[in-house]
Amino acid sequence: MDGPPDAFGSPYRLLSTAITPRPIGWISTTSEDGVDNLAPYSFFNVVAIDPPVVMFAPVGSDNLKDTPTNVKATEEFVVNIVTEAIVEKMNATSATLPEGESEFDHTELDRGESIVVDAPRVAAAAASLECTLYDWIEVGGSVLILGEVVHAHVDEDVLTEGKIDIKKLRTVGRLSGSLYATTAERYSIERPP
Repeated sequence: MDGPPDAFGSPYRLLSTAITPRPIGWISTTSEDGVDNLAPYSFFNVVAIDPPVVMFAPVGSDNLKDTPTNVKATEEFVVNIVTEAIVEKMNATSATLPEGESEFDHTELDRGESIVVDAPRVAAAAASLECTLYDWIEVGGSVLILGEVVHAHVDEDVLTEGKIDIKKLRTVGRLSGSLYATTAERYSIERPP
């Protein structure tokens, strides 16, 4: 079957199901009023390495939620990498909370101190990336938020000879609906010369 994106249900359903697995950016921010926010985004990825830039895209609303509102006001955020060990906590932070209540407190997650930005990181995350706002691009009713990585925190338990070891990191990716995937099963394909 061929057709425009809406021929397969909503464009969101088509894109979020066909483009899988997607890494999850678990974004922590702090509001101008000092309230810490933590929310998962599966429209997330790396964009560049020089400078090191990542992106996440809050989608589907003309009204900005807490995370993009905080990024716009403070121009900073932290990306916390989701692994098997903390995936349930990540999911719990997607709950709708009353205004002014922090997902850190709601889920009893410990905050880790950041070095360059004011927003806290998830202390239990095996890797966290402190970011400053690189660019803000409006795309239809969504926004594409680009952040320059200015400091990284990596748990020594996931390092091999000083480098992140994917076999130890055990990241989780988003599929669609309530389905997720792990990096437990892997295989190698050599690139041609």
